[in-house]
Amino acid sequence: MKLASFALTDTPDVARLAFVIDDTTWFPVTEACQAVGTTLALIPLTIHHAIEAGPDVWHELARVADTLTSWSSLTSSTKVAPLDLAALIVLPAVQTPSKLACLALNNSANVDRIVKGPSHPAVFTKPLTALVGHGSAIRLKPHYGRVHPEPELAVIIGKRATDIAAADAYDHVFGYTIHNDLTSPTMRDEDSFHYRAIHPAAEGQGEGIRYVESHVSYSGRYKGSDTFSALGPWIVTKDEIVDPHSLDISCHVRDECFASDNTINLFHKVPEVLAFLSGYMTLLPGDVVSMGTALASGGKPGRAVQNADLNKMGGPVSVTIERIGTLSNPVDRSV
Repeated sequence: MKLASFALTDTPDVARLAFVIDDTTWFPVTEACQAVGTTLALIPLTIHHAIEAGPDVWHELARVADTLTSWSSLTSSTKVAPLDLAALIVLPAVQTPSKLACLALNNSANVDRIVKGPSHPAVFTKPLTALVGHGSAIRLKPHYGRVHPEPELAVIIGKRATDIAAADAYDHVFGYTIHNDLTSPTMRDEDSFHYRAIHPAAEGQGEGIRYVESHVSYSGRYKGSDTFSALGPWIVTKDEIVDPHSLDISCHVRDECFASDNTINLFHKVPEVLAFLSGYMTLLPGDVVSMGTALASGGKPGRAVQNADLNKMGGPVSVTIERIGTLSNPVDRSV
């Protein structure tokens, strides 16, 4: 089942929910459930309502979606009109997650680039104000400097997870979507420090302090600026993707390919990542866990997504993941 979030152009702040039959055929969930007939006492109005309602509701929504797909003539037999996609705004796959947790440098295809780093997953978070949906503009200001895309598989959490075991991780997954984790190396350099960190004196040297030469960078601006997280175009429920670690993934700017990879190259896999994260931060229904950038070269030899400076090239920029779809966004450099 594919579920998309949208708003009508005359009520852009009201999120609604749609069944996605194919790229061009979407049905509003409320009207479709009424036309097909449903056992649901309350039909979920938004993706967050649907996720939080739990597996019984998910199964009933999937039954309705299957019925819509199987009817011979969708427009006449369902007694519900498909949505006019030209008259709506596609919203981020989820709009109000409590957190968007992203993995850093989680691609074994480029493990030789890591001079020093942890053996466990490394994570940073992004604000929900960074979210933007399929078809909406990524807005870039000149002083952002270099900005490049990062194509990533994203996991949507379906069930609260605290201190879970890896063996139970998939029980907490609702589905999968696409995340373009926009990044500005210019702002990263501006927000990096090379400094002497203060530590307690070494053991056995009594009370006091010592200085340790350190390097640190803070990701608030270079990862979290407005529109720096394109998410969508929809969610594919987990039953339709048996193995999230065997999906082709690519990234294009205009018609040029800048990355062509496969999620098999994710160093830390979904069960391990969810188990690790849930030991430090509770994952709530609707949260997003972005699994790390597809980095294998695409197009010309030696090319990487870091070569795609959107502040110079413009857009559109698109990310395609097998069995999910394509997330595409124009780039607005006029702001």
